[in-house]
Amino acid sequence: MPVVLEIVLMLLVIVVAAEIFTNALEHLGEKLGISEGVTGSLFAAVGTAMPESMVPLVAIFTAGVDHAVREEIGVGAILGAPLMLSTLSLFLMGSAVLGKRGAGAWLHPEPSGLRRDLLFFLIAFGFAFIGLFVPKTLGGVKVFLAVLLVLTYFIYVLLTLRKSSALVEAGHATEAHGTMLLCRTGLPNTIPVIVVQILLGLALLILGAKGFVHGVEAASAIIGISPLLLSLLIIPIATELPEKVNSIIWIRRGKDTLAFGNITGAMVFQGSLLPALGLAMTPWEPSLPVLSGVLITYAAGLWLFFLAHHGGIRVWHLGINGALYAFYLWLVLG
Repeated sequence: MPVVLEIVLMLLVIVVAAEIFTNALEHLGEKLGISEGVTGSLFAAVGTAMPESMVPLVAIFTAGVDHAVREEIGVGAILGAPLMLSTLSLFLMGSAVLGKRGAGAWLHPEPSGLRRDLLFFLIAFGFAFIGLFVPKTLGGVKVFLAVLLVLTYFIYVLLTLRKSSALVEAGHATEAHGTMLLCRTGLPNTIPVIVVQILLGLALLILGAKGFVHGVEAASAIIGISPLLLSLLIIPIATELPEKVNSIIWIRRGKDTLAFGNITGAMVFQGSLLPALGLAMTPWEPSLPVLSGVLITYAAGLWLFFLAHHGGIRVWHLGINGALYAFYLWLVLG
């Protein structure tokens, strides 16, 4: 199959899968009576993070490939995911409502959940950043930082779940948009049917993302690009598509909390558990692409954190996140 055709077909699979997945998650959140923050930041974020989480796992643990190349791909994929989420993904989400709402319009994610997501992301990614400068001779320190990262995510999950009931009472309960897709075939709207649709959507997301990655890898081989840059720049564009598409669907429906939570929750997941793997299983050393990527990711997170604590986020503010991604491209490719 021609590379361009494969990329387009897999993109269509991802778009359809995202619709199936988000539709089912909304109904699950409504059935369970949980907040939009839990639905977006935990359920959707972790579910759609599976495709990109598989890339470093496969790269690090697959035999039969050059060890140094595997480590480069693993480190690049681990750091490329939060870079893409905090910059390009948020920019595209804002762009999706630019025409409808206008550049100066306010976005309305539930503020306490957004602040919590960003705080835990900055803490976790700070540990990952420190780990870049720990020498190989202090392997125990890197393992300690990896444990801290896992504990950070565990505490984040507990706090997010604990706040859910209060948010539901305050009017932030998850509400489904329209009829569940499988119910249109005559099936009942029950938890088992919802779970089946979630698994169907997730399976299609993973299938589409893997196919898209394959196509992008083939295209990059034709262009000629290093394994590290491939995993930092090219692969995350493909593997982060589920988050991008889900958040675009939700923000266009006016579900700003779900849209933001899907991205910022994934930032916490991928800024803590995956760097823990990198610290424990790879050299985890600074280089220009790695260090500049980490700093720009952190700057994007700090920018959102500042906005969340000083008046809120307008549509145009997310253009800064897009500009940070463009600046990163200029740094590593210019």
